[in-house]
Amino acid sequence: MRIATRSSPLATWQARAVTAALEAAGASRGDIELVPVSTTGDLDLSTPISEMSGRGVFVTEVQAAVLDGRADIAVHSAKDMRSEPTPGLTLAGCLVRGDSCDALVGLALDEIPRGGVVATGSQRRQCQLAALRGDLRFTGLRGNMARRIAAVAQPDVDAVIVAAAALERLGESHRIAQRFSPDEIVPQAGQGAIAIEHRTGDADAAAAAGAIIDEVTTRCVHAERAFLRTLGGGCDLPTGAHATVDADGNMAMTAVLATADRDSVMRASGRHLDGEILGVALATELLARVDSAELKA
Repeated sequence: MRIATRSSPLATWQARAVTAALEAAGASRGDIELVPVSTTGDLDLSTPISEMSGRGVFVTEVQAAVLDGRADIAVHSAKDMRSEPTPGLTLAGCLVRGDSCDALVGLALDEIPRGGVVATGSQRRQCQLAALRGDLRFTGLRGNMARRIAAVAQPDVDAVIVAAAALERLGESHRIAQRFSPDEIVPQAGQGAIAIEHRTGDADAAAAAGAIIDEVTTRCVHAERAFLRTLGGGCDLPTGAHATVDADGNMAMTAVLATADRDSVMRASGRHLDGEILGVALATELLARVDSAELKA
């Protein structure tokens, strides 16, 4: 079983987590091989993600390794994936989700001085932090987690905001100054989840992946992706979605969408047994509210 993965430390950790899960399901260590791949997002550290092709810049080359037969499965951070299916590939599902929250490194929110600076390349994080603290200023942030953490040492940066799961997986959770609940800052769709893809029709890869996926996480990620898909591939507005499943199997989701000027941050939440229906409904509601807000402006 050849596993295509980005070559960054975090991506390698995720691929090894899949390896460990496959071994626990009965695979032999000697039968598993990692296939490191460099992606557009890894190579271009100067262009803001929002100005690149958006979702897909960290997964396209990894997917290509599976499509052309260099690898059997691809491992991704689910939040990096496009919302539309990739022709020739099947999203098998996700491992048990890690922490889906965002976290500050450096100073906690109430410790940042008035007019302080938070480093992040995410418009989703910027607009929600600005809603909590309108005096904050922001500067861009790109690169692997080590580079992001190091930005705190810059004299003009008070904190950086990153995914808590990334810090935990790299043994850096002690650096967390504040963790935001999904109610405070809605995470990116798929955040904290490790996704597995294989070639459509590859029965062996499908069986291997199917043995290790977590059904609850997979349901939630599919619902969050349905939300993004309904917004449309051309939507570049700041957005996030987070779903959970209760003991009765009902799904709850909170979603956020901001106007282009980021002055208005709209939230919606709901519950439904069918996560895809819920994702579509929340996206439709938020699009209507954002359109109304922009017309009034």
